[in-house]
Amino acid sequence: MKKQLLCVFCILCFASLLYAQDEAPTYGWQKEATAALNLTQSTFDNYAQGGENSTAWQFRLGLKFVNDREKFNWANTGKLEYGQTKSGKDEYKKSVDEMKIESVFAFKLWKTINPFVSFTGETQFAAGYDYEQTPKAEISNFLDPGYFREAVGFAYRPNDIIQARLGAAMKQTVTNNFTKYSDDPETTEKEKLKNEFGAEGIIDFNYKISENSLIKSKVELFSNLQAFDEIDVIWDTDLTAKITKFIAFNFNVKLLYDKDISTKRQLKQVMGLGISYSLF
Repeated sequence: MKKQLLCVFCILCFASLLYAQDEAPTYGWQKEATAALNLTQSTFDNYAQGGENSTAWQFRLGLKFVNDREKFNWANTGKLEYGQTKSGKDEYKKSVDEMKIESVFAFKLWKTINPFVSFTGETQFAAGYDYEQTPKAEISNFLDPGYFREAVGFAYRPNDIIQARLGAAMKQTVTNNFTKYSDDPETTEKEKLKNEFGAEGIIDFNYKISENSLIKSKVELFSNLQAFDEIDVIWDTDLTAKITKFIAFNFNVKLLYDKDISTKRQLKQVMGLGISYSLF
């Protein structure tokens, strides 16, 4: 998987160079907020071909606040996402659940490479369950676990399409009831907080395919410098296409790898068509 990630880095960097921009900068606050709601529903009554009643909904809120000045750039982003599905007589089960914020402050000392400090936090809204067990077993909840990272290093920004960061980082994993995410197996106590020191590498790719379509891809790597196969990977890709002013198509793929949670990669894919509105 490491070779594939290296290829992705090279492709994104090459694409950004093809679209380098030399336009004069516009200083000040840039604010974006987009809300989207996807709904699907089906009902069957005495239907000869058969079928099962189902309902699914998903809400997404994307936030971006950037203060770009001559001497610094302060970028703040947020992603809030939650959805549920219900099939037949089953109870509602969540389909997506994510709460993530990021703040990056970069000092403009040179043209494309500058020092930065950053903070990232990620958790979920509601409890998560393992439905393969009877009765269902709760396996996660709000801030249980919660992941936080602080980093300092250098950021590379040749244009508005691609950005990359590399630096020293601290990572905290906080838990309450589910200490399997934070516990040190070499100790007898059950730790609810795990601190790790290491290195962080991030590449952020944003490309406007057309006037109404945008692709965003972000790869986040964290290593505690203990072993090469223990590099945490978060690869999140969003494709959004506006069909009308209020109707949009969204396709999301998220790949995760964290050996502390699972020795296999985790994969989530969500596709939806629904109402989308730019708040500002």
